[in-house]
Amino acid sequence: MPLGLWHAASQKPDMPPSSTRARQKPAPTDAGPTLDLERYVPAFITFIANKLSNSATAFYQKQFGVNVTEWRIMSLLAIEPGIPASRICHVIGFDKGPVSRTLAGLEKRGLISIRTDPNDGRTHSISLSPRGRATHDKVIVAAFERERRLLSCLSKDEREVLIDLLRRLHENLGAVTDSSYS
Repeated sequence: MPLGLWHAASQKPDMPPSSTRARQKPAPTDAGPTLDLERYVPAFITFIANKLSNSATAFYQKQFGVNVTEWRIMSLLAIEPGIPASRICHVIGFDKGPVSRTLAGLEKRGLISIRTDPNDGRTHSISLSPRGRATHDKVIVAAFERERRLLSCLSKDEREVLIDLLRRLHENLGAVTDSSYS
């Protein structure tokens, strides 16, 4: 069964969006249960996030010389200057390894500065450099435009509902990420 939802970009302009067509149930299988990818929320969120990240990386890299991971870190540093790497990991949900490699690359290119905390030599304070701030200020314009385009199919009220629902899901992540969950 073709998944119209996941191939919407390739639909002919005169075809109605998949959400207005009659839904087809997943084909039965002898191998056991399967996911309905048009109804399974974790897949939905993952597919959307992957497509957004991939297209953002391609665009930001071409236009501004930064990938989406670098942009996420730079945008967080604009909001919370002087934070340690552990805070970056916590907020954006990445492991220490990729964050450390990304920070090293940003520092090498002069986009951030990393200073050792004089009170605790193990802790570092990370901030955007003037060059990093200038890059951030260019990328954010494109980021807001991408968001505007993405959400253009929603009314203002629907956007507020979406933000509220996403916030609630984020706050409830412990229900599936808690180590006691099995």
